[in-house]
Amino acid sequence: GQGVHTCSFENPQRFGGSDIMHRISFDGADGSGELQRAVAAAINREIMQFCRDLEFSRHEIYEITIAANTTMRDILFKVDVQSVGQRPYKSLIENQAAAGERNGTALIERARTLGLLANPRARVYGLPLVASHVGGDLAAGLAALDITPDGDETVMLVDMGTNTEVFIRHRGRMMVASCPAGPAFEGGLVKYGMPAYDGAIEKLKFGAGGADIHYETIGDGAPEGLCGSGLIDLLAELRRHDMMTAKGVFTADKRQFEHTLLPRHGITFSKEDASNLGQAKAANYCGQLIVMRTLGIDPGDIDTLYLAGGFAHHVDIASAADIGLLAPVPKERVVRAGNTSLRGARDILLSRAKRRALEQLVGGIEHVELETSADFFELFVDGCQFKPMPSRLN
Repeated sequence: GQGVHTCSFENPQRFGGSDIMHRISFDGADGSGELQRAVAAAINREIMQFCRDLEFSRHEIYEITIAANTTMRDILFKVDVQSVGQRPYKSLIENQAAAGERNGTALIERARTLGLLANPRARVYGLPLVASHVGGDLAAGLAALDITPDGDETVMLVDMGTNTEVFIRHRGRMMVASCPAGPAFEGGLVKYGMPAYDGAIEKLKFGAGGADIHYETIGDGAPEGLCGSGLIDLLAELRRHDMMTAKGVFTADKRQFEHTLLPRHGITFSKEDASNLGQAKAANYCGQLIVMRTLGIDPGDIDTLYLAGGFAHHVDIASAADIGLLAPVPKERVVRAGNTSLRGARDILLSRAKRRALEQLVGGIEHVELETSADFFELFVDGCQFKPMPSRLN
């Protein structure tokens, strides 16, 4: 198969809340299926647009694959998601599979039933869930990278986003954790944070003594704010030039609330911004550290670290490691894997054999609940600090 069209759009369910838990609550309180209709309508707009652009009929669409987090997938398939928002945070589909009421966690439905514009008999395949909040998007990443249970290398996949997922395969064991990082690195909770749109600072370096700031913006226009990769660079540079402590306090004046980055453009960075980013970073930190520790390995034991997600192509690996956002794996072992979820969804669309293999693969993955670790709170507090992750964990 060959890709003929690619598109992207903001999550149309954001009116229901900025994170998964708020959307689950909204969906339960609303009860009218508004979130489902919103995402179906957004998909339909894109279907009709590329049908016009490529001059073919929607009735020629016979198969659709969906690679999404647990909540988004189940909402689209009209599955009640309230159990995902309550301990033990499992999908109704996952519970049914565990009880032997269904074979696996993949979903298949007619496009017409979901309100999607395609051939009336078109099938929609929802990729299998791994566990809890770790959904079909991570499963798609495993398919895209051709990860199998029995490889010789110790492999880590970090799919970074509002809900980061960490996967490690080591000596025949596969383990995964979900890290609810929140939207701070994706434009939320930071005054001048923004998504990766034109005008967003995506790369940033300080000159000698931190006096000058050299930056690049998306689209090469005037800076309007900082996207995720720019915020990571900023935090690392503030630490490298001793302008901010590991706890996010400005060193020039500990009472200083806000630091002016670009006076001409009015862009500032505050202690509150640092605090919100620290908490988002801590979720990523805990996920990677706890999974490695549970498997009895150190960062140096990772043969390949695949970095996936929205800003995987743009984040500076050294900056991410310096602030503890990424495990200190040697730079030459880090692979920018890009949008593995999209690639995996495409692969699965074209092969039923790959679907069967993926469904079998996810059944052998162990799930770690981070908050059940005895020292989780201490690790989280430590992870809020902008400093490298320890190189020795075991």
